[in-house]
Amino acid sequence: MEYITIVGAGLAGSEAAWQIAQRGIKVKLFEMRPEKMTPAHHGSLFAELVCSNSFRANNVENAVGLLKEEMRQLDSLIMTCADKYQVPAGGALAVDREAFAKGVTESLEKHPLIQIVREEVTKIPSQGTTILATGPLTSDSLTEQLLKLTGEEFLYFYDAAAPIVDGESVDYAKAYWASRYNKGTADYLNCSLNKGEYESFYQALLASDVYNAHDFEKKMYFEGCMPIEEMARRGPQTLLFGPMKPVGLENPRTGERPYAVVQLRKDNIHGTLFNIVGFQTRLKWGEQKKVFRMIPGLEEAEFVRFGVMHRNTFINSPRVLQETTQLRKFPHLLIAGQISGVEGYVESAASGLVAGINAAKIQNHQETVIPPRASAMGSLLHYITHSDSKDFQPMNITFGLMPPWPEKIKDKRKKNGLIAQRALDEIVKWKLLI
Repeated sequence: MEYITIVGAGLAGSEAAWQIAQRGIKVKLFEMRPEKMTPAHHGSLFAELVCSNSFRANNVENAVGLLKEEMRQLDSLIMTCADKYQVPAGGALAVDREAFAKGVTESLEKHPLIQIVREEVTKIPSQGTTILATGPLTSDSLTEQLLKLTGEEFLYFYDAAAPIVDGESVDYAKAYWASRYNKGTADYLNCSLNKGEYESFYQALLASDVYNAHDFEKKMYFEGCMPIEEMARRGPQTLLFGPMKPVGLENPRTGERPYAVVQLRKDNIHGTLFNIVGFQTRLKWGEQKKVFRMIPGLEEAEFVRFGVMHRNTFINSPRVLQETTQLRKFPHLLIAGQISGVEGYVESAASGLVAGINAAKIQNHQETVIPPRASAMGSLLHYITHSDSKDFQPMNITFGLMPPWPEKIKDKRKKNGLIAQRALDEIVKWKLLI
């Protein structure tokens, strides 16, 4: 087969198509819109930004800013168009959404090696190199195909994720390590509340604003992933018998059992990120920051991921995906974008960039490549392929996913700057090899 097939022309698919074509290989890019629309999209342009016009922070001392700079170094179409159609947004990179999408679409339509096919793909090709970049609202027909390829237990339909905080922002003078009833090792960091603190937290939680579900997201919640605010509405004691149960978690400093406890669990091997256990939520992000900072020990918490509950089809990448973005059992098929378990526009485009590079490698009968582990791009792919497969959730890029700086540096901006420079140096060297 002379061409590489790409299914989906969102940010990941568009970036992948560009990377392949720029390497002199023909691409057949399938996009079902406008023949068939999704519940979230509004038009037929490629790389449509559905929820926001912002690509988030633009400085390299912020992890997503670093990821964008790495993509610029690798001749990203998405970043070229984002920079060209930028609008004022302080320290963030925001774009004119329509101009940006038009810029991406026209660049791909004009490329002599890219053929655009406006129709729905209902069957994943069994032969030839293919990139599946169909996004979090993948069609039912392709979802059924993925079920057959990956196994039903490795495909998820709803993202119910609790917030994650930066470990350095937790007040360890208030939090304490303990396991319930002292069973096993003390793997949980516990934030205790007295009765007054709990009641104030509970009332604030009930009064908070939530994101309304789209029609295509509405469903009855399973008891195991009930939003924390919905659980609270069942009564003031409900949380005390659920995620905030204090039984068996006596404070070793006082020997007393708290009225309520919020548990934090390590979310990465370095212990730099902590998941707030059982706190999946639909609260608006500003509300999460305000309410969850009422928890003793989290007053200054920095959130690297807010809690979410929404429709999001994604594979269990730690079980089925390689860091090259190839499926382990079907290496001719590469998975890119949010369906691979990355979260966010920039992260989706970055995974598409790597998928495009490797698809071209496969087509040229060359060995596939993996971005440097010290880079933001490499760390993101390492996360989605090496996380605990039993509790895998999509993730934005954060410095907590990257190898820590070997020396202790209190100035966080300075430390992040050093990590960023190390990453960019690695990307520049990697570019020469690919």
